[in-house]
Amino acid sequence: MPGFFGALHNIHYIVPGGAITKHDGKWHSSRNDFYLPVKALSKIFKAKFCAEMKKAGLLSSIPSKVWKLAWNVNCQAIGNSAKGIKYLAPYVFKVAISDSRIIKVENREVIFWYKKTKSNRRRTMRLDVMEFIRRFLQHVLPTGFIKIRYYGFLHPSSSISLELVRRTLKEICDVEFIESESGTMPEILCPDCGGKLKYYYSILPYQMIPADTG
Repeated sequence: MPGFFGALHNIHYIVPGGAITKHDGKWHSSRNDFYLPVKALSKIFKAKFCAEMKKAGLLSSIPSKVWKLAWNVNCQAIGNSAKGIKYLAPYVFKVAISDSRIIKVENREVIFWYKKTKSNRRRTMRLDVMEFIRRFLQHVLPTGFIKIRYYGFLHPSSSISLELVRRTLKEICDVEFIESESGTMPEILCPDCGGKLKYYYSILPYQMIPADTG
């Protein structure tokens, strides 16, 4: 049984590199650079999606050419868990675009800046106001939609407990799990004086007001 979780709205998942079997209760690791064949996964995903659309009575509203195309379901190793969480976090906690990125709204056009992946250079884009709203609304969740979903041994009602998974991983992979006894985050201490730090709020770079240089 594998375990994974992710943001269902954008269909991004984080999957641990391995699975635990019910018959022997042991952890079986995948290769560091491979989890499962992507081409097979793409075909299975398309077939299951098609079946669900048919069951919901929505198949006729989807162009037939969609099912003739080769779907691309990406699955790749990303290294340690910190990289996975960092990648998924923006899809969970950020909005589609912040106010600070909107440069101007005039003549029924929205002008905003953006950056391409792996580039720090700012670029600008102009969109008709209705096209801008259309793109923005694609990131707005329907009422009552649950964004984060858990599956396999990560699901709360799984027959395989997380304690069993942790114990098995400790035995096979020699990893340690750090948890506070109270179930809350451990206290954050100042590295200089040792005093307790209390979080109030964050000020992001674009929210800072430039000092008056006059």
